[in-house]
Amino acid sequence: MTSHYEYQKNLKALWEFALERYQKGDRNPQGYFDRSQRDFMDDLGLRAMDIYDYVEDFCTYSEPDFETFLMICEARRDYFMVIQQQQPSGKRVDSASLPPKDADVDGIVWLPRLLAKARAKLRGELADDVMYGCGGDRKFFRDSNIHPAEFLRHVWASRDSDAKVIGWVKARRSGLA
Repeated sequence: MTSHYEYQKNLKALWEFALERYQKGDRNPQGYFDRSQRDFMDDLGLRAMDIYDYVEDFCTYSEPDFETFLMICEARRDYFMVIQQQQPSGKRVDSASLPPKDADVDGIVWLPRLLAKARAKLRGELADDVMYGCGGDRKFFRDSNIHPAEFLRHVWASRDSDAKVIGWVKARRSGLA
């Protein structure tokens, strides 16, 4: 049984474990974790790629840092526990089904894609070849003055209303929010 009181310490141990494996050249995330580690991840609604992608980008680009990873995992964990009642959806959102990278809404490039990725991230439905918080996402977040975990929580709170998220992003980009 997962200790939810100190789950962040166990999540940090998994991050450090995966970081060490990656730095030693192991690029097979499906073989990283033992049964008890996978059980812990299952209790939080996470998969091996949820950790591997962030470790890989941290090693390659020095971002996102552990704290950002933790905050993103926290948003996913809360959604998994509150909305999904700890039941995975069993679906995967294929990268080919996402809006194109150059798609825009109200002149904001990347936002349609990011909305779809954020919703899939919250539901734990991203395919292994899709990362929420990838380099393109990070550029969008920097340009918009939005933290990736903050975006997830806002998407969740907006209850599938694109208009609410778009309005908030526009306000944030203009310095009004």
